[in-house]
Amino acid sequence: MRAKRMQRIPPAAGQESVCDYPRPPAVQPSDERIRIELGGVLVVDTTDAVRVLETSHPPVYYLPRDAFLVPVHDAGGLSMCEFKGMAHYLTIAAGDRIAVRSAWTYPEPWPGYEALRGRVAVYPSKMDRCLVDDEVVVPQEGDFYGGWITSRVVGPFKGAPGTLGW
Repeated sequence: MRAKRMQRIPPAAGQESVCDYPRPPAVQPSDERIRIELGGVLVVDTTDAVRVLETSHPPVYYLPRDAFLVPVHDAGGLSMCEFKGMAHYLTIAAGDRIAVRSAWTYPEPWPGYEALRGRVAVYPSKMDRCLVDDEVVVPQEGDFYGGWITSRVVGPFKGAPGTLGW
């Protein structure tokens, strides 16, 4: 499949373009209110988050593990990020749902990403609903990167078929 051509969308006032995010990724504290719901249950409600910002990706929010109001279990499996280190996958259970491998964490992040230690990132596509402040998140297409799309960010976003060559 031929790669889609990337065309930067100019951000409006109050927006960020993911084309302006750095590579290697940046880690930025956030005091936005993050809420996650699964199985009809509130899973997280916190203003203690960090965002990972990487070129062509919507932000990924990392939340304190102790902010989770429901069990978060090791799901087995690892993957490696060339910048952050070894990711460990997690399963979240809430209400009548079990979301297998729906989150990940970096127990021993590499230098420059120490702020991720003790934090968990969640795939919004595997939850019932994720909110940033009061805005419902649109999951990043493709489910590989786990980005959170809100009206605050514009693309184009990597992840869809044909975007791997960017």
